[in-house]
Amino acid sequence: MTIRVIIVDDQAMVRAGFAALLNAQTDIDVVGDAADGKQALEVSGRTHPDVVLMDVRMPEMDGLEAARRLLDPPVGVVHRPKVLMLTTFDVDDYVYEALRAGASGFLLKDAPPADLIAAVRVVAAGDALLAPSVTRRLIEDFARNRPAPRRDPKLRLNGLTPRETEVLELIARGLSNQQIAERLVVAEQTVKTHIGRILAKLDLRDRAQAVVLAYESGLVTPGQ
Repeated sequence: MTIRVIIVDDQAMVRAGFAALLNAQTDIDVVGDAADGKQALEVSGRTHPDVVLMDVRMPEMDGLEAARRLLDPPVGVVHRPKVLMLTTFDVDDYVYEALRAGASGFLLKDAPPADLIAAVRVVAAGDALLAPSVTRRLIEDFARNRPAPRRDPKLRLNGLTPRETEVLELIARGLSNQQIAERLVVAEQTVKTHIGRILAKLDLRDRAQAVVLAYESGLVTPGQ
């Protein structure tokens, strides 16, 4: 199945470069682009993409607000694409808030082309782009410096079984399904089943939100 993508960035050359790279792939089709978050909502409404590559800082409406609106659409709008944030090292709270809003992860703008292509495929498949070590370090930094939420998220973990709690901790530490399976000496399909139950019990969209909750709840301590 072809992955439908729109590219949102206020720099035309960036949009053109990413579009050329992705359109060269047989399984990816760039169906639109936008220069800001407001345009992104309009283009997404017309083209119904599977994945939105979203820059964080843009005029009119930034990527964070656009991601929120795409991932929490008005009543009656059923289409909700995956959002992959494009960012640089100097972005902090923007990325963290995007993950809390339901973005499926983020990618550094200067990442190698192969990483961008792989990221689109990973996110389109319903996974979250959280495995790279740089992502883990950034999320740990965000979690370390964010104030505690008003509602104690630790209470939300009470419904998990000990094994599900263990799997959640390993997800938050950046392990892949295969690595978790090897660590726990179980089948990879068993890990996938545990993850599905975790997301359902905690009412989370994907692994990205699971990682944020794991840090916020204190299940995983930044830096350990």
